[in-house]
Amino acid sequence: MVNKIQELKEKALKELETVNSAKELQDLKVLYLGKKGPIQELMMGMKDLSKEERPAFGQAVNEVKSFLEQKMEEARKVIEEKELALRLENEKIDITLPGFKMEQGNLHPLTLMQRELEDIFIGMGYTVEEGPEVEYDLYNFERANIPQDHPARDMQDTFYINAEKLLRTHTTAIQTRQLEAANGKLPIKMICPGKVYRRDDDDATHSHQFTQMEGLVVAENITLADLKGTLEFMAKKVLGESSKVRFRPSFFPFTEPSVEVDISCHMCGGKGCNVCKGTGWIEVLGAGMVHPDVLEMAGIDSSKCSGFAFGVGVERIAMLKYGVDDIRHFYTDDVRFLKTFNRFE
Repeated sequence: MVNKIQELKEKALKELETVNSAKELQDLKVLYLGKKGPIQELMMGMKDLSKEERPAFGQAVNEVKSFLEQKMEEARKVIEEKELALRLENEKIDITLPGFKMEQGNLHPLTLMQRELEDIFIGMGYTVEEGPEVEYDLYNFERANIPQDHPARDMQDTFYINAEKLLRTHTTAIQTRQLEAANGKLPIKMICPGKVYRRDDDDATHSHQFTQMEGLVVAENITLADLKGTLEFMAKKVLGESSKVRFRPSFFPFTEPSVEVDISCHMCGGKGCNVCKGTGWIEVLGAGMVHPDVLEMAGIDSSKCSGFAFGVGVERIAMLKYGVDDIRHFYTDDVRFLKTFNRFE
């Protein structure tokens, strides 16, 4: 039996010398030291020995078992060191090689334009207000002095959800909500940027969905001169200090009187070019004095207070500032187009 133990020991050591990987070592360990291995078989054979032989035999088997476990542990450490060295060699990084430039995105031009406009008006003491894009007819039309039978509803082809709800056609709906929320407490001085929706055919200058930013000021002694000064300040900040503003009579149900607002062409300085169609002026927005009926519906005494309102298309201003000739460029997600705006951040 002693010879059998010695033969088992020598055989295991010989096979251990041929092991080159952690998997081979584990297989060898299971083969010799596992529950069904020869070491365990020797221990099971002790029942056939006499009581006098068992202690010496058991000690001999345990010594071989401990010896093999120790040798296999030493082999494991050597194999792990070799595998680590090999992995480090294969995965090494040459730090002298040039690095790879990480692709970085930039803010969308409409985001840039909206933030610039917001900063201008915040600097003048305006607050920035928001409202729901799915709006009630009450706030989108009726509180804006556009009742059910008013012909002005034909000016804005609307996406209706049901008889009471719709996709807002203008951010005037935010103004009417803010007028109601103020509950007669003045002054009100706010802008309200946001997406609006109209059933329009998309072309170079029109889109069924676009971004609008409206402004509203209500207090005592507000005049048309305040409106013009505000819009001229905005134009100078966005398009250059040489910009000028002119008013032309117009009609909007929300305001009375109402005006179309033109800005002197920043491309030719008002001399006339293809951008302004030779007129020296570019139409950019609509505005006017808040209609007395709108104030009264909000519980504000129109005989004591007045206000002005304006609405500007963010895409319209962005097209002028950045020289974009087609509004659809803002929505087609062409990375080549969008990358040109990283210099404006």
